[in-house]
Amino acid sequence: MSGAHTSRVVAIALRLGAAALSITAMTYQLVAVHIPRGYSVPDYFWYFTNLSNIMISIVFVVSAVRLIRGRTDPSSTDVALRGAAVVYIAFVGLVFNTLLTDVDISSITPWVNTVVHFVLPAAGIVDWILWPPRRRIPLRVVGWWMVWPAVYAAASLVREALTGWYAYPFFSDDAVGGYGVVVALVGVMIVGFALLALGVRAVGNALGARRWHREAEPAAAG
Repeated sequence: MSGAHTSRVVAIALRLGAAALSITAMTYQLVAVHIPRGYSVPDYFWYFTNLSNIMISIVFVVSAVRLIRGRTDPSSTDVALRGAAVVYIAFVGLVFNTLLTDVDISSITPWVNTVVHFVLPAAGIVDWILWPPRRRIPLRVVGWWMVWPAVYAAASLVREALTGWYAYPFFSDDAVGGYGVVVALVGVMIVGFALLALGVRAVGNALGARRWHREAEPAAAG
C-alpha cells in the first residue's frame, strides 16, 4: 500500500467520521433537547456554531466522496468553499473559547458541546494542515469569506433590535451593557475573523506549495 493511498484512506475516514459525529450531535441536541423543551426550531439553525458545523460536514462528505471516486484535483471553487468552511468552524472554536467562556450553556448536552465547539474545529484545522489545498488561494477569496459572517452579524443585530432574541450575548445591548459595547465586540470579532481568514489562506498556500509541488504521484486530498 503506497503512502499516497494510505493518506487518502485516512483523509476519507477523518472527514466522514467527523461529519457523522457532527450530524449525530446536532440531531440529538435538536430532537432530544431543543424541541422537547419547547425551543424554536428556526432559532436552532440561527446559531453560527450550528451553521458552521453543517457547512464543514457537507464539505467533508463531498470531499471524501470525491476521493473515493479517485478525484484528487478539486476546482478553485471547491478549494475556496473548503477554505471558507475551515475558517468558519475555526472561528467557532476561537470565539467559544474566548468571548463565550462565561456564558451559561447548561441547555447544551455536554458531549454535544464538545463535538460542535472543540472536535469539529480541531478536525477542520487538522484536515487543512495534513491535506492542504492543491490550488493556491488568491487574496481576493478572503474577501468572499468575509461576506457570510458580515451578513450573519448584520442580520443578528437587526433581529435582536426588532424581537429582542439573540443567539449570542454580544449581539444584545442589554446583555453586554450598551450599544457601544456591542459595536466594540462585533468590531473585535470582525478584525479577528479577518486575521484568522488571512492565516488560514497563508497556511494553506504555504503547506500546499510545499507538499503537492514536490509529489510526483497523485496526492491524497484537495
